[in-house]
Amino acid sequence: MSEWVGVCTKGQLISERGVAVLVHDQQVALFKVTGTELGGEPVDFVYAVGHRDPFADANVIARGIVGSVGSGAEQRDTVASPMYKHVFDLATGECLTDPSERLPVYRTWIAGGVVYVHPVPLASPLVA
Repeated sequence: MSEWVGVCTKGQLISERGVAVLVHDQQVALFKVTGTELGGEPVDFVYAVGHRDPFADANVIARGIVGSVGSGAEQRDTVASPMYKHVFDLATGECLTDPSERLPVYRTWIAGGVVYVHPVPLASPLVA
């Protein structure tokens, strides 16, 4: 079960919007965020995090509000849950408003215009 899973094309993703996909038996939220490289060129980042909001116990993260905190090299891309507005770092899954919870984070890979997600998360939710 450790093979990459093709979930959509990069062209199907809209910048600053989420989409829910199924990776084996896990609901995953994908986000395409446009940033800037060091040379000033725009670049797209595709993040994959767990779709389940741990505070609301509902699969809603893909419907969250994409934003960022910090600036320059310290800028972090985020998503705010549409339920209780908890803010999560898209790269680490860390909840910035309540560190007691986090989202699982999945690796993404783009090849031939297809977005692939690895089914094994990098960061697992905290165990209580």
